[in-house]
Amino acid sequence: MSEPAAQRVPRRRAETRRRLLEAALPVFAEEGFGKSTVEQVCERAGYTRGAFYSNFASLDELFLAMWEHRSAEMIAAVREKFDGLGEIELPDVRSVVEFVLPAIPVDDAWFRVSAEFTAHALRNPGLRRVMTAREEAIADALLPLVVQLLARAGRTVPDRAALAQALVAMHDGTSAQCLMDPDNPRVWERRSELCERVVLAYTEELA
Repeated sequence: MSEPAAQRVPRRRAETRRRLLEAALPVFAEEGFGKSTVEQVCERAGYTRGAFYSNFASLDELFLAMWEHRSAEMIAAVREKFDGLGEIELPDVRSVVEFVLPAIPVDDAWFRVSAEFTAHALRNPGLRRVMTAREEAIADALLPLVVQLLARAGRTVPDRAALAQALVAMHDGTSAQCLMDPDNPRVWERRSELCERVVLAYTEELA
């Protein structure tokens, strides 16, 4: 029995959306977000402008959807590591950092695109508010897991918002350094060391 048309249409739409999202990152990374066009994304995905506008109102909306998808993947990766933790001992902050940090990607193409889009959002108050809200949602999803891991290492977090902000700043800054000198192992080691120092600065020993 053939699949009902009412089911085929949503599936085709989901596939179109997925392919547009996959095409967007290389286009934005190669051309620059400000110079990219709907036509370039459509050509890379193999669709027409009509297919694009049936899924997204603008390139801004496409980027936000791409960012949300990537964030969801990152959160899922951290949760998967957390779920698989079992009885593994985390005796100190360093061990927590070494456990979590590999799940937070440092990606050249994504860094270039997100940096450009952030600059674009700074010129658009409405878009800036959307990005801020989504960043807070990511922190709200990840921080409880980090707090639980730190508790295993004997640390408590007095100000979760402050720790989240400090970790975001650490990630953004060290990502740029790692991408500028990717073959230097000492740069990556300093990333871990700085993350450990940040966590120690924003946490306290459990009483």
